[in-house]
Amino acid sequence: MSDQAHELAGLRTVVTGSSSGIGRAIALEFGRAGAHVVVHAHHTVEKAEETAAELRAFGVETTVLQADLRKPAAIALLVDEAFATLGGVDVWVNNAGADVLTGEQSKLSYDEKLQLLFEVDVRSTILLTRAVGERLSTQGGGAIINIGWDQAERGMEGDSGELFGATKAAVMAFTKSAALSLAPKVRVNCIAPGWIQTAWGRDTSTKWHDRVLRETPLGRWGQPEDVAHLARFLASPAAVYITGQVLRVNGGAVR
Repeated sequence: MSDQAHELAGLRTVVTGSSSGIGRAIALEFGRAGAHVVVHAHHTVEKAEETAAELRAFGVETTVLQADLRKPAAIALLVDEAFATLGGVDVWVNNAGADVLTGEQSKLSYDEKLQLLFEVDVRSTILLTRAVGERLSTQGGGAIINIGWDQAERGMEGDSGELFGATKAAVMAFTKSAALSLAPKVRVNCIAPGWIQTAWGRDTSTKWHDRVLRETPLGRWGQPEDVAHLARFLASPAAVYITGQVLRVNGGAVR
């Protein structure tokens, strides 16, 4: 049990979009397992510092880096800073995604939401995977984890279903090709969460809550920690023969 508790000891990790939600849960899970963690945020730097403070309580090194992933120059700088801060990187998680369901961005037009999701969820994941993958290959190896969406594979009605389906399906398809490009030194996998109770899920209507329970065989919302547990496994030595996979964390939903 002790070995498992420290299975990521000493690994240098980066989790984009880790000030809240799934990214925060992954960062904390990595820290519990002994990894050093770079916490990334765009606007919510104060929350990122709170995440970093929790990580330091585990006795691991942590740094907060800020970057607007809509900008290619900022992406390149983030990679430079992360590698310099950690003295190299072993595991990189492309978790950052645009929130078009809550807050001011929920008021954007369909076209504006599509553009934002493309820039943050798709283009930044692609550019970061390529830039980080090249460095990991030169370094001798490592792992990259991307974040997709389980319903991108089977479809969901409505504007949000179309928008997230198109963009997350792109991430999932890209992951499989990137895994081939970067093999054998670098492993690239994708986690496809289902109904995970982040900010939107906590405040959603009874109608949506009932739908989640109806569509999920395990009969509950997923929690960010459920995704984080899989990310920890994929980052660990136990997953060294796994690459190019899209792994669902969705309570068995098959609709």
